[in-house]
Amino acid sequence: MKWKPRNLRDLSRMIVGDVEHFQYRSSKYITEFFEDCDLEFVHNGETRPVWVAERLEEVLAMPGPTQTSMPDAFLRIIRRLLDKCEAEGDDIDRSKALSALNIVLLHEGWAAFYDEDGLAQLRHVATNTIAQMANPHRPFTPSEVERRDQLFAYLGKCSEDELIEEVLLPLFRQLGFHRITSAGHKDKALEYGKDVWMKYTLPTLHVLYFGIQAKKGKLDASGVSTSNVAEIHNQVMMMLGHEIFDPELNRRVLVDHAFIVAGGEITKQARNWIGNKLDASKRSQVMFMDRDDILNLFVVSNLPLPKGALPSKLPAWDDLDDDVPF
Repeated sequence: MKWKPRNLRDLSRMIVGDVEHFQYRSSKYITEFFEDCDLEFVHNGETRPVWVAERLEEVLAMPGPTQTSMPDAFLRIIRRLLDKCEAEGDDIDRSKALSALNIVLLHEGWAAFYDEDGLAQLRHVATNTIAQMANPHRPFTPSEVERRDQLFAYLGKCSEDELIEEVLLPLFRQLGFHRITSAGHKDKALEYGKDVWMKYTLPTLHVLYFGIQAKKGKLDASGVSTSNVAEIHNQVMMMLGHEIFDPELNRRVLVDHAFIVAGGEITKQARNWIGNKLDASKRSQVMFMDRDDILNLFVVSNLPLPKGALPSKLPAWDDLDDDVPF
């Protein structure tokens, strides 16, 4: 990812504090700033804004990001820069610092904002996707643990359609998939083993097609209870063998990979059972995603919880019926 030099210079002046509403940093504190962002940059005495702009260019060149995502290191820099503990003058809530930063970010198609926990986030304006830390297995904050527990309870009570519409579709959109089409369950004859199909564009602009076969509960293959996993196997074979119509290309294409997604656990026995039924070429096309994967990805993607996962509010005292005995 490459930014315009002017925008890099403007952002670097905010980091070193040569702009109003941002804390001034000398050479020592610039080094400490990058240390707080887990970056091993040591200021060597060069002109501060110029040196910082060069380091920012290095961060943005780190591998991994696409046009709608950011390197983790850059997101850490923005969060450190907008730390509310560094309020300057009358900018107690850092709204003025946020506004000044957004003038620069908007030139590159991004916007910063504070979430409900007061943590700075980055949003890609064109796609409305939120940049997130890439590692779903990192330690969670207390608020993230609470959101994970609420979603865990929701997955235990939601229907299969709710799992798809309220959880999987927003999640895969946030992860960069597009043209996400849900088959639904009203017309099984048109489903052909796919609950959802979608596209993913590689950095080389090649397009891969994915299908999702979703099941609400646990997938197991222990003892004689293989009916549900056998059904999944049949649907996956239908998915990989049946063409889908891509209206953007006006032609029919085959699904490249299949996701088997479960709102519960996918046991090792179930994975092995399906793997043994598939030949080597098909086996490489199948990927599994169980409840823990959904929970971790949903939380680190900073997506809003489904309405059914939010804790219900207690009724106001005046709303209670006087005739109800206590």
